[in-house]
Amino acid sequence: MNTFLRYLCLAASALGIGSIALAQDEYPVPKPTAEHKILAAEEGTWDATIKSYPKGPDSEAMVTKGVEVNTVLPGGLWLASVFNADFGDMKFEGRGQYGYDSIQKKYVGTWVDSMSPSLTVLSGSYDAKTKTLTYTGDGVCPLDGSKLAQKMVSTTKDDGSRQFTLYMTGTQTGGKEAKVMQIEYTKRK
Repeated sequence: MNTFLRYLCLAASALGIGSIALAQDEYPVPKPTAEHKILAAEEGTWDATIKSYPKGPDSEAMVTKGVEVNTVLPGGLWLASVFNADFGDMKFEGRGQYGYDSIQKKYVGTWVDSMSPSLTVLSGSYDAKTKTLTYTGDGVCPLDGSKLAQKMVSTTKDDGSRQFTLYMTGTQTGGKEAKVMQIEYTKRK
């Protein structure tokens, strides 16, 4: 019996529920599905070339470099991501957690970073034909506190590289969807 189940039995006993015989066979731990394996393919260290549009989507792109390190957590159900870059003289760090919710039948995730005042909760889908994972979520505009809809599109290429594009819709974009960032990733060997 694993440690968690032992603690559960002790807690039940302490609460007067009586003795509970829990065997690992009775409460199986979820196993990774094909959807989880799609996320697991992103494990590793990725060098990033970032094009961002700080003066609006029609402005010239600012090009910077970054690194993303993705780790599959034990059990294979979650991918943890740490992204670091410099935007001019400003250091940037972002962290995400991504998985597949087999009950809701959709990809799920969260994102926080050093430039955003709120947690972004994401849900999405995968298109196997184009190898594209698309997440959507709502955040908060750091400039005026208004709602900021986000769409994150990540396409895996046949050579093992991938492209990520971030779109936002809010007061700063005139209520229209605007591409605010595009990242070309190359996986380290």
